[in-house]
Amino acid sequence: MPALSSVPEHSFLASCQTSGAFTDCYTITVPGNLGLAEFIEAFYTTRLFKTERWLLAKILACPSSDSQVRDLAYSAAKRFSAWRVEQRSDREILLAFGQTRSWLYIEPSAEILKNGEAPATRLYFGSAVFPARAGGKFGFLFHALGGFHHLYSRCLLAAAAKRLTVTGSHSC
Repeated sequence: MPALSSVPEHSFLASCQTSGAFTDCYTITVPGNLGLAEFIEAFYTTRLFKTERWLLAKILACPSSDSQVRDLAYSAAKRFSAWRVEQRSDREILLAFGQTRSWLYIEPSAEILKNGEAPATRLYFGSAVFPARAGGKFGFLFHALGGFHHLYSRCLLAAAAKRLTVTGSHSC
């Protein structure tokens, strides 16, 4: 199961944190050399995330398809469902929707590589929420959903890691 982690210092998510947003970050390590595109595609096409995509289509009229996920993954699109790409590099992507941000990041797992074992990739998933209230305060709903959000975030990352491990999508 993914573990809670500190936000990498020079990441896009760290810039949200220094701007006053609530942030969280989870990590899990999977075998193989993965690229960001593979992680994006696996993450947003899991059965669990497809449920969120369905809800966004029904509630916000923001439908999406696996083909649109693929376009996002391979930089052929700047929007996906309710999100727009705010920042992107070869190792991370930050998607924005209103006051929230969704962040994916990959890094080769140096500690595994040092031991002479097979290559591995550390996957990161995090969120940022900027306060809408004056004084940087969050409302009741933010606090009420905190426990669910943490569990859901861990489950999303675990599902993506499982998908990558089962499908054998391990190339650069």
